[in-house]
Amino acid sequence: MSAVVVILIALIAVAAGVGVGYWLPPHGRRPAVERPTAVRRILLPFAGPEISRRSFEAAVRLAKAENATIMPAFLARVPRNLPLDSTLPAQCSYGLPLLEAIEQRAAAQGIPVDARIARGRTYRDALRRLLEQESFDRIIVSATESRSTGLSAEDLEWLLEKVPAEVLILRPAPDDTRRISAAGLTGHF
Repeated sequence: MSAVVVILIALIAVAAGVGVGYWLPPHGRRPAVERPTAVRRILLPFAGPEISRRSFEAAVRLAKAENATIMPAFLARVPRNLPLDSTLPAQCSYGLPLLEAIEQRAAAQGIPVDARIARGRTYRDALRRLLEQESFDRIIVSATESRSTGLSAEDLEWLLEKVPAEVLILRPAPDDTRRISAAGLTGHF
């Protein structure tokens, strides 16, 4: 075979490949496989100035697998001597920056985020009020050792018994100090 025939066969093969490639998605006749719109919702409640990195990572993995929206919710405790709709500047000074940090980290991974602030007399009351207003497919809670920084053991038990959604409670290992806060990632990596 001469070199001209080999070059001609190569050009025909390239042209056929380009033609077939053009007819494939997204230009061609066969429809592109599109991800369905996010219909599942994963609640990620928190009450303190930081959240366990393990809980956040679990929410991101589930959201990717199920094409779900992560809904971080800051649980704000309103003192009994104030109306529920009172402004809470001290709590919001750490809660809102953490909501923003969670939203940015999830959005950077292509996960839709829809943040919430829930108010109540206790963290459980705030969570109960949020669950009465909206429905969620999954709830991922980071267990803490201190009642003052999150949901207590009684609150977690209530959550397991009363909430009509899948509940995942993550307690990081004692030596796992990795957290997400408004200041960024903290702890040992």
